[in-house]
Amino acid sequence: MVAELARGQNHPLPGTRLEILVSAEVPVLVAAALGDEGGRVHDRHGIAHHGAPVLPGIEVPRAAAAEHRLSADLGELSEAVHRVTVLLALPGPAARFGATAAPRATVTGAEGTEIVRFTLAGLDAESAVVALELYRRQGGWKVRAVGQGYAEGLTALLADLGLPGAREVAEAMHEAGRLGAARAAGAPKARPSEGGPVDYTHAGRQAPPQPQPQPQPQPQPVAGDAPGWSMEERLYNQVWGMFEDLARSTAALRSAAGFAAARLDRELDEALADPRARIGGAGEAARKTARARHDELMGRAQAAHDRDLAQLAAEAEVVEPALPPAYARWDSPVWHGHRMPAELPQAVRLGDLHLPESASLRIPMLVRLPLERGLWVDSGATPADFTDSPERRRLALEVAVALAARLLAVHPVGEFSVEVIDPAGAGAGPLGALTRTGALTGPPARGTAGVAQALESLTRRVDLVRMAIGGGATEALPDGFDTARRLLMVNDFPQGFDDHALTRLRFLADEGPAAGVHLLLVADRADAGEYGPLLDPLWRSLTRLTPSPDDHFADPWVGHAWTFEPSLPPQGGAVLQQVLSVVAAARIKGK
Repeated sequence: MVAELARGQNHPLPGTRLEILVSAEVPVLVAAALGDEGGRVHDRHGIAHHGAPVLPGIEVPRAAAAEHRLSADLGELSEAVHRVTVLLALPGPAARFGATAAPRATVTGAEGTEIVRFTLAGLDAESAVVALELYRRQGGWKVRAVGQGYAEGLTALLADLGLPGAREVAEAMHEAGRLGAARAAGAPKARPSEGGPVDYTHAGRQAPPQPQPQPQPQPQPVAGDAPGWSMEERLYNQVWGMFEDLARSTAALRSAAGFAAARLDRELDEALADPRARIGGAGEAARKTARARHDELMGRAQAAHDRDLAQLAAEAEVVEPALPPAYARWDSPVWHGHRMPAELPQAVRLGDLHLPESASLRIPMLVRLPLERGLWVDSGATPADFTDSPERRRLALEVAVALAARLLAVHPVGEFSVEVIDPAGAGAGPLGALTRTGALTGPPARGTAGVAQALESLTRRVDLVRMAIGGGATEALPDGFDTARRLLMVNDFPQGFDDHALTRLRFLADEGPAAGVHLLLVADRADAGEYGPLLDPLWRSLTRLTPSPDDHFADPWVGHAWTFEPSLPPQGGAVLQQVLSVVAAARIKGK
């Protein structure tokens, strides 16, 4: 049975030989872009269009037309190609899709049976649009309905795909389209026998029934089936693939819900607007029909979303136990008998993310190492959290301690260290896990003098490294210079900070990561309110985390508000102490 997709929904493809049929009210240009695992197209040779219609595995039409047939043999694509983006563009300079009927894209199998359909509704000022995306997933291929339009036209679309020289390529594509249209206009019309097979079927004869494609079983999920050079990289890419799939599936459900509600309101208004419908049962029948149409659409959308959730949940069940320590939860067995790694991991887990429509499905929040931005654990109150201030501050510091412990544990011996500033000594309890094991480089800095001394030392360090890197002479660093990366954890900011210390902290936040100094701030922004906008650049430069669930993260594909939950060791467990003891013992042994 053919699947009617809404924007953002995906569907598995039963085979690799496909045809994509595009129909529009006016002539459009059709092209296909071959991208890597991130969807980026590296040069103009990765675009199949009417001026260069054939690439290995892809063939597109040679001119603008209202009806198109694009052929794809995904098995013939290079292994470097992970996404095929099908795009449409209007050839006219002032054309826009909102002035025409919505285009339609249909994906069929090699035998001609329809697999999915997608109507690109809701376009307005856009003159170029990404219609569909074919992408590798779990050893097979899937199709996603995208429908992302660009009012700035083909240049903006190609630039969004990461194509260098997007403007020049877009102009060349439009020029090739104009030449193709001119050639088509001057060519004699072909007789039926020359233009294709003649239809000999009788006008009153029913066509024989076409065999319906059998539903394909979902492939069994496998941990590490994403592209990558190592198992760690494959798992990282797989987690981000799950993140994207859940984001787009939820977008499709929300889009369908919005469309269904708007259509229901419109149809109910139309039923009530006709005075004749208010007499007798005509009005009630119209309302029942409208509600039935609404429920039918929502049922299909929810079923598609539930299918995606079931598949992602099954994948999470096999992926989570396979994650290495840097990616794993604190209750994972990989922490038992932990040993210090020989190489820096690709990323580290900060916590979990989920959406209201799929609260039970957690996606690990992985960020690349080395950290490009500092971290801020917000100890201030949020609308969803009524925890009293002292308790929330303690929880925020516990989150920071767990993050510091994880970073220490996943870096090779001698390549990462942690310093702590605790001006009033208020964090002695949670910080005990670090101080008792000797995992810190020294005792926490206290008081205004301790704050100034710690910041002075790190500022000087950053200056030295910057000068060495800028001069291309890293070997000119002083003898015995410790090249290990540093994490500066600051508790109860801005207590103990004067104006000079604030300036140095902002410098470390901006320049520190490139020089191997990273910031982990535990603070309530309201406590720094007296500084007004002076500290706004500091807050913006940090990745905000919360000690309790809070929906403040946006994904890079759709922009949903994701709820973040921190990664904390089990209550009453000894895993954190054990891991920090391993870190301290390895440091002593390595001296």
